[in-house]
Amino acid sequence: MNNELKSVLVTGASGFIGSFICSEGLERGMDVWAGMRRTSSNQYLKDERLKFAELDLGNYDTLCQQLRAYKQEMGGRGWDYVVHAAGATKSLKREGFFKTNTEGTKNLVRALIAEDMVPRRFVFVSSLSIFGAIREEPYPYEPIRDTDTPRPNTAYGESKWQAEQFLATVKDFPYVILRPTGVYGPRERDYYIMAKSIKQHVDFAVGYRPQDITFVYVSDVVQAVYKAMDAEAAVGHAYFLSDGQVYNSRAFSDLLQKELGNPWVLHIKAPLWFLRLVCAVSGTVNRWLGKLTTLNLDKYHILSQRNWQCDIEPARRDLGYEPQVLLDEGVRLSVQWYKQEGWL
Repeated sequence: MNNELKSVLVTGASGFIGSFICSEGLERGMDVWAGMRRTSSNQYLKDERLKFAELDLGNYDTLCQQLRAYKQEMGGRGWDYVVHAAGATKSLKREGFFKTNTEGTKNLVRALIAEDMVPRRFVFVSSLSIFGAIREEPYPYEPIRDTDTPRPNTAYGESKWQAEQFLATVKDFPYVILRPTGVYGPRERDYYIMAKSIKQHVDFAVGYRPQDITFVYVSDVVQAVYKAMDAEAAVGHAYFLSDGQVYNSRAFSDLLQKELGNPWVLHIKAPLWFLRLVCAVSGTVNRWLGKLTTLNLDKYHILSQRNWQCDIEPARRDLGYEPQVLLDEGVRLSVQWYKQEGWL
């Protein structure tokens, strides 16, 4: 990327990944616009160089009006790049995932086209979850590849897959899709729950068949986002992102235990039928109560999946992507941040 001042809109800027994408853009000297809802927190968006764009991705007409106003503010031109990191990872109802992840993506793309604001590159942050539980026989498992057919087994995965399918139908729209595996790092809350559990001396796992897990540290996802902006060979393609390693089911918890000072930990491994029962009951009860819960049938499918390997060679080839942070270093940095912020 040359030294010319370039502009980028980051949707989902208040989120875990989005906030880091914004910070990196500022470090690169870019004109960074944080796209978010009026009700979103700006806790990690305090840099005075940031500009903010209120976007209603759920309403096409309103979104067009908003984009039109920002285009005028920018002197009649749109953003050079758009990174679409907004998305719902939790929802009380199944349709909530599709409203945000699928319809929100459609509205944004159509509005950019309608307002003559098509960027040089549209980077869509999708997920490895669109593939579901595949290549799980025989063991040792083989990596999921981009030639495999997605079979999402969660509403989240289905909604992301439908958004990807939509992008593939849009003519002359320069998109690149990134499909990270489990993303962790400072500010992330799901893996924090695991760290908190281990600090409280409990490590809970499920299933007795071998489980191969992959991870990617947030800064490596951000690295891929910016590499995708100028990689001509990447247009119209999708790429898996991981740190290039494969870990067993205890690796993350063992590293957390080490970084927390090796507290004694009771390791509990439950059968899958027990997890399914707990998730089904929890999901039903919390829907009745109108409360979000991390334990539901979608979570069951995620935890029960045995093979999370993925082939990142195409990302290396086309993007020049090379993971910089392996799991031991990433866990150390994450726990350090959790402690500094008083989370642990």
